[in-house]
Amino acid sequence: MKIILLPVLAAAALGIAGCSQNAQNETAEAGNAIAADTAATTDNAVGDVDAATDRSLDRAGAAMDNAGADAEAGADRAGQSIANGADRAADATGEALQSAGNAIRD
Repeated sequence: MKIILLPVLAAAALGIAGCSQNAQNETAEAGNAIAADTAATTDNAVGDVDAATDRSLDRAGAAMDNAGADAEAGADRAGQSIANGADRAADATGEALQSAGNAIRD
């Protein structure tokens, strides 16, 4: 940005060389104001990009945390279902063995 402004300011300086000192001072002040505005705009833009990047990273981290919690909850439910199934199988096996034992005694 500064590279573009330098030739413009140089051309403006040559154009006002024949002007009064007051006009030259006002032109210099205007150039300084333009440069300050450009710097402020650039700083604001950088700040906006930084803030947007931070928000995006925060959201991505939250999504990853939620996905991990969902996976953990699913694994817990699956483990509980397996344990319940094993308990039912053990009960059924025990009942079958008891019935077989009763049948042998009869």
